[in-house]
Amino acid sequence: VQLQAFGGGSVQPGDSLRLSCTASGGTISTYTTAWFLQIPGQGRQFLAAISGGDTLTNYRANAKGRFTISRDNAKNTVYLQIDNLKPEDTGVYFCAARFRRLDISPGGANDYWGQGTQVTVSS
Repeated sequence: VQLQAFGGGSVQPGDSLRLSCTASGGTISTYTTAWFLQIPGQGRQFLAAISGGDTLTNYRANAKGRFTISRDNAKNTVYLQIDNLKPEDTGVYFCAARFRRLDISPGGANDYWGQGTQVTVSS
């Protein structure tokens, strides 16, 4: 399966964005899908995951509340809604898919990665 992440951009603090992760060559709802943030000079940080099949979700502790992960099976797409964006949200957002459809843990093994989409938050 191939994943394509898009929806990033340059926004101001307090704005909202909805990032999309669209799958081709496979059905995204059969995988757990996760979102990660990579800040320059740091590793990829887990943000949120949604399980395959049932829509169980998991969030990084300080992401819950401003970040919402969801899936549209008809569009074969997983979304990450980010509200009240802050400068520290700046970075490249990646989506990933896992064969283990119930593994929504932050450290779960990811089998496929999208190419990332840049989000820049500044005034």
